[in-house]
Amino acid sequence: MKADTQATGIPASRAEPAWRDTAVHVLPFLAIFGFAALVPMVSNDYWALIATRAAIYWMLVSGLNLIVGFAGQLAIGYVALLTLGAYTTSVLVGGNVLPPMPLFVAFGVAALFGAIFGVIVGLPALRLRTFYFAMSTLGFATIVTQIALAWQSVTGGGIGLPGPEFPAPFNTTKGFLYFCLGCAVLSTWMTANVAHSRFGRALIAIRDAEVATESLGISKPKMLVSVFLLAGAFAAFAGGLFATLQTYITPEAFNFDLSVLFFIAILIGGRGSILGPLLGTVILTLLPEFAAPLAAWSTFLYAVLLLAVVLVAPGGIAALLDFKNRRPLQSNRAIVPRPTLLPDILSQERVKTSIAVRGIALSFGAVRAIDGVDLNVEPARIHGLIGPNGSGKTTMLNVISGYYRPQSGTVMLGGAELEPGRSETRAGHGIARTFQTPRIVGEGSVLQNVMIGGTISGQGTLVESMLALPRHRDDERKLEKAGRLALRVVGLESLAAVRADRLQHSELRFLEIARALMLRPQFLMLDEPAAGLSVDEIARLGELIREISRQGVGVLLVEHHADLIFDICDQITVLNLGRVLAAGTPSEIRQHKEVVSAYLGG
Repeated sequence: MKADTQATGIPASRAEPAWRDTAVHVLPFLAIFGFAALVPMVSNDYWALIATRAAIYWMLVSGLNLIVGFAGQLAIGYVALLTLGAYTTSVLVGGNVLPPMPLFVAFGVAALFGAIFGVIVGLPALRLRTFYFAMSTLGFATIVTQIALAWQSVTGGGIGLPGPEFPAPFNTTKGFLYFCLGCAVLSTWMTANVAHSRFGRALIAIRDAEVATESLGISKPKMLVSVFLLAGAFAAFAGGLFATLQTYITPEAFNFDLSVLFFIAILIGGRGSILGPLLGTVILTLLPEFAAPLAAWSTFLYAVLLLAVVLVAPGGIAALLDFKNRRPLQSNRAIVPRPTLLPDILSQERVKTSIAVRGIALSFGAVRAIDGVDLNVEPARIHGLIGPNGSGKTTMLNVISGYYRPQSGTVMLGGAELEPGRSETRAGHGIARTFQTPRIVGEGSVLQNVMIGGTISGQGTLVESMLALPRHRDDERKLEKAGRLALRVVGLESLAAVRADRLQHSELRFLEIARALMLRPQFLMLDEPAAGLSVDEIARLGELIREISRQGVGVLLVEHHADLIFDICDQITVLNLGRVLAAGTPSEIRQHKEVVSAYLGG
């Protein structure tokens, strides 16, 4: 209890039971949907229709939130998929192309089309960044609208066509509201399940720490394609409901203002949140009703609201509601690793192979960053890589990690060549690493950051996570248990619930090591882990690295603290201007005249 108080400044006795924590998260959703369910009982049909509209919009936004709020992709033109779903459902039910289909079959077909076109809309995100991807989604929205205008024999062109009618008991204002609310609750539950799974954590890591994500074996293309499928299906299904709500649809119903509404709802709601964007959607749906005289200024009002949120609460509604992370932390916290616990997390059998780097050469333009470097990283040994700034140390790590593709040379693991330029494949071979500048998800908790390291060890699929099936729950239990164990190993367990961006720099160094340990690595590459650490922390770090090595893990250590290097390394390679200046044991390197002259300052 005392350790917890010292680390966080919050007495452990005040920790909330799990059921109470769950209730705190669930009650706001119950209040929102419960209030919406009461609308037809306490008001007229008009406000019931507004509540229905908000529920339909939220179905689209809940899926889009995984793309924008979690994965950080600027998909602005998602009104295109609402349009696609509305027209597909109406055309299939009306029999404009094929014999008339039952309503719910048409909904299924629309959702399928939405999933397919969701991927088509999203594919540019694999190559385009930020503004350019946003423009591509707006371009797709324009194309869909133009097709709806031109294909008059099917869509009715500018005249439009009637939306589908629901059967009883959903053919009344009250019945349709309750159906849409049920769908909105279901979409909230499913997207929340994804958000709080290894897939949701991976999406946030792609957004905030893409380089680190690749080192953990997470494939950005696979993750984004999966979430584009899901969000597209939700948007098109919402489009079918929107067509019913409108009763008659024309291309003008799917204007640019709708795209702005969906996007801004997520921004003012806050990144990485479900509740915030839900509140944002409700607010933006109600805003035009309370500002009816300014209806022509709706886009301007949205922009003003967004500007106000950015200035007053940059984290959006979610940040305003995050009371837990406003509690003060103790300033004089001490990091006390527990290396004796390492056998529990590194319990699997070690493979007796080595990493062999042969003849690696890499140039950036006219600069020769690495020039014919050879080195070996052996299991259960610590290999130091030192040299002056600009000598190619981190570049060497990036080549081994697969971030850089060398012009010549090979990186071998146990006699098999590691594919160059494929960083996401290294984790599967048991190669983990940390970074010169800590790559963390600042808005995630310390425990969530560590659990990201075990993403590829999960067995459940995205669909199993979305539906909270047994394998998903088993994955989460195992990842949380392993994550807490890794935090105990590095001495950060009392900070598990704290946002990572509130940690001190030295704690972030140990956090990255804990995340790397989640891979149960065969090899661990550390890039200046002692930078910014105190003398005592460096000593504890050295003992932790020694114990990791004793468990059979091969360690490649890039470090400027010469005392640490010479104290714990079994072998040292010295680089200078991209070439190997010397290689040998610490005692041999200490006596090497050129090393002493160029690096040690003797």
